[in-house]
Amino acid sequence: MPDAGSPPPRRRRRRRWLRALGVVFGLLLLLCLGLLADAWTALGVQAEGARLARIEASPQWRDGRFRPPLPKTQGSMWAILREALSGDQIRAPQAPGDIPRITPDPAALASPPTSGLRLTWLGHSSFLVDIDGVRVLTDPVWGERASPLSLLGPARFYPPLIPLAELPPIDAVVISHDHYDHLDEPTIRALAGTTRFVVPLGIGADLEYWGVPADDIVELDWWERQAVGAGAAVELVATPARHFSGRGLTDADQTLCSGWALVGAEHRVFYSGDTAMFPGFAEIGARLGPFDATLVESGAYSGLWVDVHLGPEQAVAAHVAARGELLIPVHWGTFNLASHAWTEPAERIIVAAERAGVSLAIPRPGESVEPATPPPLERWWPEIPWKTAEEAPVVSSGLAAPRPR
Repeated sequence: MPDAGSPPPRRRRRRRWLRALGVVFGLLLLLCLGLLADAWTALGVQAEGARLARIEASPQWRDGRFRPPLPKTQGSMWAILREALSGDQIRAPQAPGDIPRITPDPAALASPPTSGLRLTWLGHSSFLVDIDGVRVLTDPVWGERASPLSLLGPARFYPPLIPLAELPPIDAVVISHDHYDHLDEPTIRALAGTTRFVVPLGIGADLEYWGVPADDIVELDWWERQAVGAGAAVELVATPARHFSGRGLTDADQTLCSGWALVGAEHRVFYSGDTAMFPGFAEIGARLGPFDATLVESGAYSGLWVDVHLGPEQAVAAHVAARGELLIPVHWGTFNLASHAWTEPAERIIVAAERAGVSLAIPRPGESVEPATPPPLERWWPEIPWKTAEEAPVVSSGLAAPRPR
């Protein structure tokens, strides 16, 4: 017989459910707070003090922000969102085997290239450049997502190809700008204390916040240069770019965007970073070229973004203007960042390069290329449907978008 002072069974059950719901709610709250804390750290910090004073003295800084070399216009946020959520393009690989990958051999990466110049694609815009005895890592992103959140945002198509700890010693890391698919907090933390970082103005504040010693950070304005490697064998030159920066809602264009020229005694490489088409490519070629190879942004484009990103045809035009010899497309095949089919950038740049008489190499993820002896061009990706010439976004520079072949 129930105790006269105890609550009825129904009330006891209700209390147990309420306690269980309270525990679940508490756990969810802790999870959300943890995610928000991670996201807050990933946002970085803005420059202040002497760093801010140097930013404000830059010729690129006007009216409280860095300004691109040409005015920027783009579609409305609603139009961009509608494009992102519509369409039937195959924007990511359907199976792991759709992207044949090569696992880099640490011993091979540590050995000097026969020709003096070797370029190893590690996904998206991450390249290990071995040039005249100096190793430079461009925009390293080993994180799972191009996002401040660990559970939301564009995820990698494939895991990192080699652990950071298995890379040979790196003489310098260069960063083009602060977007999440180029400046990755967990990767920066893992590399902190192991190498020098050469970055555009303002990004040093984020690096210090994430644990990089101040003495390991060099911040440059456009056309400034930093020598790296034994005997200062290679100069890293910050080059103009037509893009934008920002990691949150309140820091638009508070850090500089740039490309990079790697200038050695025997070889030269140009990395475009993210950029739209602009006359600066010809000036880069005239002042710093010719280049044995160019690494030019060729994916994640749209007709709504023509003032901030290149398309495949424009990438070819930029390569020619910069006086490049071998063109290697970057910024594709790793994250779903645009509304086109994921293989479309490669297909379009093949045809554009053929029309322009440009030498082209499209390495598999993890594959190394020596520009002196480039591999035969091979379509290693699957044949999938993508928009026809009539439907493709207008992003070319006088070259029509080709049909798939």
